Amino acid sequence: MLFDNLKIIEPIQRALTAEGYTKATPIQTQAIPKLLEGMDLLGCAQTGTGKTAAFAIPILQRLNSEPKNMKGNREIKALIVAPTRELAIQIGESFKCYGKHLGLRTLVIFGGVSQHPQTNSLSRGIDILVATPGRLLDLINQKYIHLDKVKYFVLDEADLMLDMGMLQDVKRILKHVPTVRQTMFFSATMPAEIAKLSNSILKNPVKVEITPVSSAVEIIEQTIYHVNKSNKINLLIHLLKNKSIVSALVFSRTKHGADKIVKALEKAGLQAQAIHGNKSQKARQLALNNFKEKKTRILVATDIAARGIDIDELSHVINFNLPEVPETYVHRIGRTGRAGHGGTAISFCDQEEKPLLREIQKLISKSVPVVTGHPFPLVEVPLELIVPSRKTSAPKMGASNNRRGRGASTAKNNGAKKDKERYYAKSKRKEN
Repeated sequence: MLFDNLKIIEPIQRALTAEGYTKATPIQTQAIPKLLEGMDLLGCAQTGTGKTAAFAIPILQRLNSEPKNMKGNREIKALIVAPTRELAIQIGESFKCYGKHLGLRTLVIFGGVSQHPQTNSLSRGIDILVATPGRLLDLINQKYIHLDKVKYFVLDEADLMLDMGMLQDVKRILKHVPTVRQTMFFSATMPAEIAKLSNSILKNPVKVEITPVSSAVEIIEQTIYHVNKSNKINLLIHLLKNKSIVSALVFSRTKHGADKIVKALEKAGLQAQAIHGNKSQKARQLALNNFKEKKTRILVATDIAARGIDIDELSHVINFNLPEVPETYVHRIGRTGRAGHGGTAISFCDQEEKPLLREIQKLISKSVPVVTGHPFPLVEVPLELIVPSRKTSAPKMGASNNRRGRGASTAKNNGAKKDKERYYAKSKRKEN
């Protein structure tokens, strides 16, 4: 459906047209008319479906219809709570973009940076506040923020907030928000605790569920590479040296692992940057901007750092580690199939990860094709000799990275052989 048919006011239409948006996505088509009517909404949708515009446009339009206080004594009328700094920034940019002709003020606040510029902006008055839970609570407790005039409340990526242990903060925030309000609740998945929270804060909501798992992955070319854990980094370097991979978002299960991947890639002459919770806000934003502006070809991220980040024209997603939650696989690879465009998802699977692969394939109702004949094939070892290492998934970057001068025939499976030798040696020590 065209935006022209959704009864969107001319100033917002003009902003959308300037950005090249003329056709609404399914979630926008379903959500915008109901939200313009003032209904609560429960949205089950992943990033990349257009859900930010689905709530931003109605909020902007409804705020625009209210009498404006031209004396500068603005009060917060719309509150959007997001789990990560990157997502909060992105939402704030969307509000500013779609509302640039309306004269409304939007502020984004998050932790990890000085609060003084944020409190200065608050003192001048704002209409729309986008915030992460921790910094929001801090400034509420310091009396810099008052939410008693909020009319529109959005909770975005609620399931990620559950994963990050933020639900108690969200409940504390809700105590400061008027009960008479319009509430919009978004979550990619709906675990029991999230469903309970949504039921407690929504009033007769319209429910919108977009992009079932099966259709979300149909347009993405998916492949599996079976490889020993110690050879994953060698395989990654081998693949990324192929210039046909225009841009790659590489997922690591851990922050430490992400840093080690970047270090190994740079050693191999491949420019890469990492984005995760241990990085400063400035470093994270710089890495993200460099990737979006194509100054950096490879971005290595953890799930939490990358959740909610929307990157246009991403050609490849690479799962260095398979995720332990099958739905996370769909969230990851969906970043390369934006707006109906195809993309490529490559996943590495070591021997310990095979059960995770089975669960993923069960969820997406299809078998992922396996690439054979690559330089670093998996060398199986007896299962009873494998020492579980689920908690430490950082890549092994030992001597096998520095064997280029010794010939591919002796180097390419060196890591796998060492794995096998270590396991048998460990077994013999136990027998003695």
